[in-house]
Amino acid sequence: MLEALIFDVDGTLADTERDGHRLAFNAAFRDAGLPWHWDVPLYGELLAVTGGKERMLHYARRHAPDLAAKPDFDNFLRKLHVLKTEHYVQLVHAGRVPLRPGVGALLRAARAAGLRLAIATTTSPENVSALLQASLAPDAESWFEVVGAGDVVPAKKPAPDIYLWVLERLGLPADACLAFEDSGNGLKASLGAGLATVVTDGEYTLNHDFSGAFAVLSDLGVPERPAQVRRADMHGKSFVDVDLLRTWHAEAISKN
Repeated sequence: MLEALIFDVDGTLADTERDGHRLAFNAAFRDAGLPWHWDVPLYGELLAVTGGKERMLHYARRHAPDLAAKPDFDNFLRKLHVLKTEHYVQLVHAGRVPLRPGVGALLRAARAAGLRLAIATTTSPENVSALLQASLAPDAESWFEVVGAGDVVPAKKPAPDIYLWVLERLGLPADACLAFEDSGNGLKASLGAGLATVVTDGEYTLNHDFSGAFAVLSDLGVPERPAQVRRADMHGKSFVDVDLLRTWHAEAISKN
């Protein structure tokens, strides 16, 4: 039986990257007096590196190697990431980062149906809290039984560690769950943990390799605007609901 849904956050619950995290990084760079600016295409390339601190380190090593080589750079990077998080949280609370189509409805329906909810993400816990509170409800973080976020595991996606960490705390085997992702790295992580995975791609991930995903869609869809199906049997439905997820889960388990 399907017992739990495990969600990535950035790009999956909400389109956070282009007009959320990217803007927050640039604001933090200005605050720190850095002449860095990540435009939309560059940020798309940088998303190949998971984790905000890791992304900034990757960029600095290539574009500011003298700065990256300084002995106190790690401390500088941590402070810069704190600045970035503050800017991101402000954007979220200002309503600049809405949930993707169908996400809120599915989460509420899953709770009502008794499915357990969890999060597996590389973004910081502060970012997760801000998004859930601003976009769902003030108590929305409590909807999720387990929140795996930030640096709770050292190896970030595409390593499966964050999903394994979440599964351990749920006390469930992978075949009792479905994962939701939006990127190639995220999919590698969920598949590496043995999870059947539904992918909702986005602007930055349309061309990613989603081999192994059980279903690939533009988004979860809503009754008034059906999801665009890349690869999935919707069983006559135009959007993803709990009944469809149970059907998909049963089909995924039978294939294994």
